[in-house]
Amino acid sequence: MNIISDPNLWAICILVFLLGLLIGVFVTAGGRRKWKTRYRSEVDRREELEREHAEREKEWRERDSLRAAAVKDRRDPADEAF
Repeated sequence: MNIISDPNLWAICILVFLLGLLIGVFVTAGGRRKWKTRYRSEVDRREELEREHAEREKEWRERDSLRAAAVKDRRDPADEAF
């Protein structure tokens, strides 16, 4: 008996394929909206973090410049003679 020409095997394969398609459709129902929503929320979150980092970096640079100015003012005038 030739397995390739068996009509029962073809019927089972077609039914398994159709079942797989149906399961795939039900599992991914609304999938486009889900990933787009998640993507947009991730982009918004990243932009917010970048904004916060830029603000903090500006504050850090200001503190560093003030700290450098304070260190410069604290130097002993006798040390500058050398």
